[in-house]
Amino acid sequence: MHSAKSRVLLGMSGGVDSSVAGYLLKQQGYDVVGVTMKVWPQDCISRAEDKCCGPQAVADARAVAHSLGIPHYVVDEAQEFERLVIDYFSSEYQAGRTPNPCVMCNEKLKFGNLWAKAEALGCDHIATGHYAIIEHHGDRAVLRKGADPRKDQSYFLFSLRQPQLQRALTPLGAMSKPEIRDIARSLGLKVADKVDSQEICFVPGNDYKAFLRSHLRNDEFHPGGIYDIAGDYLGEHAGIEMFTIGQRKGLPGGSSRPRYVVDIDAETNRVIVGDAADLVIEEFEIDRVNWISAPPDAAPRNVTVKIRYSHPGTVATLEPLPESRARVTLHEPQKAVTPGQAAVLYDGDIVIGGGWICRSAALAAA
Repeated sequence: MHSAKSRVLLGMSGGVDSSVAGYLLKQQGYDVVGVTMKVWPQDCISRAEDKCCGPQAVADARAVAHSLGIPHYVVDEAQEFERLVIDYFSSEYQAGRTPNPCVMCNEKLKFGNLWAKAEALGCDHIATGHYAIIEHHGDRAVLRKGADPRKDQSYFLFSLRQPQLQRALTPLGAMSKPEIRDIARSLGLKVADKVDSQEICFVPGNDYKAFLRSHLRNDEFHPGGIYDIAGDYLGEHAGIEMFTIGQRKGLPGGSSRPRYVVDIDAETNRVIVGDAADLVIEEFEIDRVNWISAPPDAAPRNVTVKIRYSHPGTVATLEPLPESRARVTLHEPQKAVTPGQAAVLYDGDIVIGGGWICRSAALAAA
């Protein structure tokens, strides 16, 4: 049991996970304060009632806090969310990369800006409903995969620094989703059967192109040409923002085989297309690497790498490089390694660290 003095700020989205996290923390003897971030900018096109950035989320979180007997605050982070998450999201597409806004939101907002609020409320920790395990060992925190392999969210937390991890609590890490829902039902929480959000909270229907069209001015798009691997011109496009590596739709027809986007050159605004085989990559570099559990000595070592959240993971040789970079050599070449996405490195279920996939020098030189 923790002393009654140990107060924790719990990020409450109005969903079942953060709601049950609040109950579990109370059971463990923490003094819990619920906080919901209002992140929807006034012009957010997905202010649908059920979105985590919509008003219904605040109402659900408040109702849960009331039934758990914990105080509940709403903090307006709309301006910061726009600056740190939405602007990043748009500018990555403008640079020919594919962003991961959830990682950024965790690092900059949930475990970042929110710490000032936590301190102001006298809290020692920040807790969330993430499916990941954070172990506290003196002055080091270890980040592990959540016990439920289908729900594990350790990938989204790879960029947290040690001070952020050391004050973070993830009470759901060792549990499975059915267990969580059972607890919520037994508590009579009306969010017990609320559907999990499967999409980026500010992009309705996962239609990121519609979001960018609504968010960027026409002159902020980067139109150019579509070319094949050999450099032959195939047609025009309305903006590199409308393409991601591995994409098939929206490409000029007239080929006997399916064609895919294999590279996006932001310097020339070229979209390069090729065959499925051209999508396969054996090695890549990552930058802005955050090392959680591994010393960045230069010795290569074998790791498991996830190149996107839905990727099952694959064995690779990791070679740390200077200036917070690393080279990842895949033992089995992988398809659609996408610049701008996070590559997260594991030793078993421990997160060693991770970084952001860079554009391939081989393609750039082709």
